[in-house]
Amino acid sequence: MRTKIQSSSGNVFRDLGFSPAEAANLRLRSDLMTELGKVIKRRRLTQARAAALFGVSQPRVSDLVRGRIERFSVDTLVAMLGNAGVRVELVVRPGSRVA
Repeated sequence: MRTKIQSSSGNVFRDLGFSPAEAANLRLRSDLMTELGKVIKRRRLTQARAAALFGVSQPRVSDLVRGRIERFSVDTLVAMLGNAGVRVELVVRPGSRVA
């Protein structure tokens, strides 16, 4: 049996069939969630301590570490990083047109 290999677009969400706009939003949320995970790991936080630091409940941190991306908005993730003392910057660049 032959396996078909297809090149990535650079955004796994786009490759999975999401619209360009939704794929961009999902990628942004995924990147922010990854940064929050790094904070937890770097500071060796328990979920309870991470919750206190981020200003959310422990079940929200559980959702975060389990990758439940649908449960978080960009605003919420940015606020959590801000509460942890992480500076978030937005860089806007021209790109391909999204129809």
